Amino acid sequence: MILNVLIVSIVGGILCLDRIFVQALISRPIVAAPLIGLILGDPYTGLIAGAFIELFWIDRLPIGAYIPPHDTIAAVLIAAGAIESGRILGHLPQGLIALAVLVFIPLAMLGKKMELWVIYGNEKLARDALNAAAHGDIRAVSKNHLRATIRGWLLPTGMILIALPLGVGVMTWGYPRLAPWTIRGLNLVYGMLPLIGAAVAFNTINLRGALPIFCVVFLMMTVILQYIHY
Repeated sequence: MILNVLIVSIVGGILCLDRIFVQALISRPIVAAPLIGLILGDPYTGLIAGAFIELFWIDRLPIGAYIPPHDTIAAVLIAAGAIESGRILGHLPQGLIALAVLVFIPLAMLGKKMELWVIYGNEKLARDALNAAAHGDIRAVSKNHLRATIRGWLLPTGMILIALPLGVGVMTWGYPRLAPWTIRGLNLVYGMLPLIGAAVAFNTINLRGALPIFCVVFLMMTVILQYIHY
């Protein structure tokens, strides 16, 4: 598990860089979580987690100075946390995925504060780079760009590195000890998550085109098929 945590942290930090630097949309939960799932050998659970989180905050657009919740960190942690917890417990029930959502989704708000701190810090580095460019100091310009990149990668990487093993520890310790009615409640939460996401997605069809529809249809069919299977 230690190696998996390190790999997920490094890759997750790289995916988070896309929110600030690259902006090629690989940081979107519907992309990031399946990639994490693929690395951990369970892309299906990653796709489930990514679709959940994509729907939750699909109406929170980074317009102007507004910074949305850090859905990339949430998606990475939920996907990796559910998969690793299921591996330790020997099975991955629906309730465990719902528990991963409840455990890790608050960290999206902490990630938002972290991202704001990174952006404010990058503004100072940008001013320093402009001053260096005005004096013809190309090395100083490159150094400031490198510092901004390292900071943008290191902070989310560190957050994932700390939160993932702690969350997995809580889940693997707590889930087997839950009362049967609590397990049934988590299974109900798992079934309700697509409905909550659908309510948000249908309100944003004009904003995001077919992506909300894809997520809703995928999640609804997945939940229906799983309930039929069980």
